[in-house]
Amino acid sequence: MAGGGVASIGVTKERAENYKGKLTLYVILACIIAAFGGSLFGYDIGISGGVTSMDEFLRKFFHSVYLKKQHVHENNYCKYNNQVLAAFTSSLYLAGLVASLVASPITRNHGRRASIICGGISFFVGAILNAFAVNLGMLLFGRIMLGVGIGFGNQAVPLYLSEMAPAHLRGCLNMMFQLATTLGIFTANMVNYGTSKLHPWGWRLSLGLAAVPAFVMTVGGLFLPETPNSLIEQGNKIEGRRVLEKIRGTENVDAEFEDMVDASELAQSIKHPFRNILKRRNRPQLIMAILMPTFQILTGINIILFYAPVLFQSMGFKRTASLYSSALTGAVLVSSTVVSMAIVDRWGRRILLITGGIQMITCQVVVAIILGLKFGSDKELTRGYSIIVVVFICLFVAAFGYSWGPLGWTVPSEIFPLETRSAGQSITVTVNLFFTFAIAQSFLSLLCVMRFGIFLFFSGWIAVMTIFIYLFLPETKGVPIEEMMRLWEKHWFWKKIVLEDQQANNTNVLNHA
Repeated sequence: MAGGGVASIGVTKERAENYKGKLTLYVILACIIAAFGGSLFGYDIGISGGVTSMDEFLRKFFHSVYLKKQHVHENNYCKYNNQVLAAFTSSLYLAGLVASLVASPITRNHGRRASIICGGISFFVGAILNAFAVNLGMLLFGRIMLGVGIGFGNQAVPLYLSEMAPAHLRGCLNMMFQLATTLGIFTANMVNYGTSKLHPWGWRLSLGLAAVPAFVMTVGGLFLPETPNSLIEQGNKIEGRRVLEKIRGTENVDAEFEDMVDASELAQSIKHPFRNILKRRNRPQLIMAILMPTFQILTGINIILFYAPVLFQSMGFKRTASLYSSALTGAVLVSSTVVSMAIVDRWGRRILLITGGIQMITCQVVVAIILGLKFGSDKELTRGYSIIVVVFICLFVAAFGYSWGPLGWTVPSEIFPLETRSAGQSITVTVNLFFTFAIAQSFLSLLCVMRFGIFLFFSGWIAVMTIFIYLFLPETKGVPIEEMMRLWEKHWFWKKIVLEDQQANNTNVLNHA
């Protein structure tokens, strides 16, 4: 039971070996429906870059960019540099950043389902507004509504997946969020490839089809069960145990249920999760919640996923060829994510993050060298070098797809104790969306100023984060989510912080006894 001393930082006993149950069809279906939240995020990432390369869209909303695009002799790196155009993409992520903070208390007090449904409704409204936009104001307001949907969905869905999954399969099931994201990106790229031929309204169809996954997520959310953790946290232990028995396929769930009850009792004693998460004993999880999403974005993946069509056009690909190339990167991302799902609970998180980082560094450096030597303001890539660039970009995307793409969401969602889990996920989402916003808003300008050096800039960050993972992230594979705190107590670095705080708490308890 929760109390003073050790109990103040987590459950009191290690009962993982007594967990029973199996992967049930009920869990699989629930996770598939919930993971549609990822498809919203992915569809928008994929659709934005394609739409902003369509002439009809640029003529209507960004006429100066359209005119600039026609100047074939200007600096290729600066062809699309326009802050208002960048704001079309980045406004969504700024809105999502704010929405994720609002979503945290809703997710904690009213359950994960409530936030999933709210996110679906908001995204649906935003998709409709964008499809029928008649001016820039309506277009940007639609983007803001999409952002609110992203903020709620990204806050609730990874938590939902982590809490529904059995401990030994949590990595695989949690990655369904990233798989849905990559499928959304791939679908968006294929949609853009088709709608680019539908003149002059193809861009409207691209933006409007975002309503489809939003509708599925909203309606599906109405039929989702709440997670046992959330039900128990809300005081409904009987229903929580019933759902736990149903999703585990057995009535022998005493050990897991007792861990959830212990965690819930501690959570109920915490009135201010955001204040509690700043305490010394929660320092390791807080740092991971900040740095994991930061590093995920600083891989540079968004320069590929947001602006793949724009990037490839800048390199000399024709419009249909650039959309085809971006569709190829989407297919690679999906495939590599599936590979990651198959091996993450067998190989672990650390080895995937480290090997993925090394592969990404190599690919970024090769692309930078080719662009530095063979591409510039007065020349375009030859066919042979263009193919090499696409190959290494695909290898980069593959590395991201099996490592930092899914694990950048999985690790933060599984390391927090129940009392700070919703707050921790909000921090993760907020940081992710902040850096997504920053990169989306600044990339076109950075590309213009830094040129091929932008790839070296991101490769430097990948080197930093790979070293960080090697030194500071313990392996979370197979550890029950309610017993994750014990990892930090055993880690060579974090135990100094966690155990010192624990000892200080014990001293205070004795002094007041």
